[in-house]
Amino acid sequence: MEHRRTVDATLEEVADGVYLGDLSTGDRASMKYWRVEPGATLPSHRHEHEQIGYVLRGTLTAIVDDGEIVLEEGDAYRFPSNERHGAENRSDEPAVGLGVLSPPRTEPEWRE
Repeated sequence: MEHRRTVDATLEEVADGVYLGDLSTGDRASMKYWRVEPGATLPSHRHEHEQIGYVLRGTLTAIVDDGEIVLEEGDAYRFPSNERHGAENRSDEPAVGLGVLSPPRTEPEWRE
């Protein structure tokens, strides 16, 4: 068994105010710990990976082709493979959560 705590994840700034850290990577999926600072934008992108996630703290607005969805603490989400998506933190507090990608992903294609 592999054990990793979120406090031990090394967060790397991948866009202005957007941080990602690897928690665990297996043969079929990878788990990311993320933080989006107030006013920051996760660039719109798409990838082959199916992505599911959970908002641990804060509020984030997901931006998809057919509109916007506000994600709050305790909300789960899913982006199907190749669905264009991005996000904005329009609040005054950081948004923090977990994302799982299958197949595993190590480096976001949209990284600045």
